[in-house]
Amino acid sequence: MNLRRKVSVVSAAGALAVITTVGAGGSPAAAQAAPITAGADAPITHEENPRVPEGAAWTEAYFPSSDGSGVELHADVLRPAHLPAHAKTPVILSVGPYFAHAGQTDPEGWDRVGPSARFQDFIDGADLMARGYTFVMVDLRGFGGSTGCLDFLGPGEQADVKAAVEWAASRPWSTGKVGMYGKSYDANTGLAANVLKLKPLRAIVAQEPTWNRYNYLFSNGVPRSNATSSPRGYGSIATMAPLADDSDRYKANAAYEASHPECLSNNMTDTQDPDPTSPFWRARDFAARAVGTHTPLFVTSGFIEDNTKPEDMEQYLDNHKGPERGWLGQWEHVRGNDTDAEGRLKMGRAGWFDEVMRFYDQYLRGIKPSVVDPAFAVEDSLANWRAQATWPKASSSYQVRLSSGKYVDDGGAAQSAGRLMATPQAKGWDLEAAPTAGPQAQTGPNLAGTVGNSYWSWSTPVTQQVRITATPEVTLRTTGQGNVLVRLWDVAPDGTATMFDENAALLGGGRTTSVELKATDWTFERGHRLGVQIGTVSASGWRDVPSGQTIKVSDARLALDVQDPRFDVPTQGDRSPYLDRYLAANTTTLGDVGPGTFPLRLPHRR
Repeated sequence: MNLRRKVSVVSAAGALAVITTVGAGGSPAAAQAAPITAGADAPITHEENPRVPEGAAWTEAYFPSSDGSGVELHADVLRPAHLPAHAKTPVILSVGPYFAHAGQTDPEGWDRVGPSARFQDFIDGADLMARGYTFVMVDLRGFGGSTGCLDFLGPGEQADVKAAVEWAASRPWSTGKVGMYGKSYDANTGLAANVLKLKPLRAIVAQEPTWNRYNYLFSNGVPRSNATSSPRGYGSIATMAPLADDSDRYKANAAYEASHPECLSNNMTDTQDPDPTSPFWRARDFAARAVGTHTPLFVTSGFIEDNTKPEDMEQYLDNHKGPERGWLGQWEHVRGNDTDAEGRLKMGRAGWFDEVMRFYDQYLRGIKPSVVDPAFAVEDSLANWRAQATWPKASSSYQVRLSSGKYVDDGGAAQSAGRLMATPQAKGWDLEAAPTAGPQAQTGPNLAGTVGNSYWSWSTPVTQQVRITATPEVTLRTTGQGNVLVRLWDVAPDGTATMFDENAALLGGGRTTSVELKATDWTFERGHRLGVQIGTVSASGWRDVPSGQTIKVSDARLALDVQDPRFDVPTQGDRSPYLDRYLAANTTTLGDVGPGTFPLRLPHRR
């Protein structure tokens, strides 16, 4: 008889749990309340339930959040099946909104209860169970089997992260050393955990996070295209129905959001504050809050990311003082092990799981790595990989004066319906489970004197390869109220130009505005020029409201960090497949290029 048992392990406080016996088809066969003493378990193996990873033994647990709110958190625990119940192991923890039994962002059609498969690629690919690691997945408040109101990684969810780390460290089967693993939102929880300075937390792997939650919905006061759809999307995840054979306790917790309409209402209103200095957003600015933190970090970020863009990454890494590792390059919203239909690694670099496990073994087990990995492996825009001790690493930093000019804040060509075309962000959340759209085609440049909604400054041609790295920043003195979009272009001698960096901002009349662009790593070939376009928001990705006013720009300056590629130290890596798609979607031919008014240069060579 093919039966599967599903047991909810008692909470730390001790309570009744529900044992459900389920037939092979996934429908409940019998259920009864049974007392289970604290610490007792009845783990389920892969042989009993194919949703459990091979080599793992699965239990569930409940414990309170750390803020005294009464929020109860749910965890799925995967232990090495070959070890005794209380054998102590290091713990790798992931905390997020995507671990519901029914599915990550939508119901996935499961016919029986089981742990989320979100990171089964990691569990299997890194051979976690055979290595003797425990893997724990904790639902943030409002998601999966946890109660409470979701709050976009605010104080409540940060309290959940703290509780999860401390709970995992305190279990009788834990060595007390905890690492975190995640991508996107559950990478953000790792960055949040770092700023909380939790003693048991010894290592964090964060793939494609946002470094400041404000930047996911806004850009310097300008709403992004997903400013309302993302909060709405997370509300949808929070109200996903549990499976028929989930325990009564899990079902009751999963119904919390539906029975508390204020949760979704507050989520839709609180997140709409465009002021980055408001208390709401300061609590979620992890880059600023990372000052003096020391948890070892291993991060990934795509410079041309189509979802969680690398804004404030430099600030976070600069404020963080502990050991740092990273893979940075020209890819989209992907994991280090992801491959495309042709079997090519989407990040282009091999050995993700091996490198991650050397990192965890070092900081969770004290095992000195047998292989010396680069601190940072970086792919530039020419698909050349190099090793660096830090990122960024500039040969020179300087500021150049840009041309003065004016433009009409009319929204340009993008004021049509195409401006609000669906983007990966507009899908509504940090989607890994859904297909990722390709890069959106950008509207072509508007040359001065043609449409009048942007103007340009040009560098002189570079005499040798030069790389722009770190975070470019433009400072503008303006009159008139409205919006500004700043774009950087790599312009070849024949006028072919690729837009490689951009950001938008809301302007107030008669004042100076500083606009930090995205972190970048873009190499200019000999003879190429940098074009700086300043004008109305004429591209998809934002929901600005054009003012119709003429914006006059004076005393415009561009701060640059540049690097000399001659001194690159090569490291293993292939061309990221996304780079060619990005180039195709963001390259145009300029009909006219004006004279160079500023240099793009390296320090003088003797």
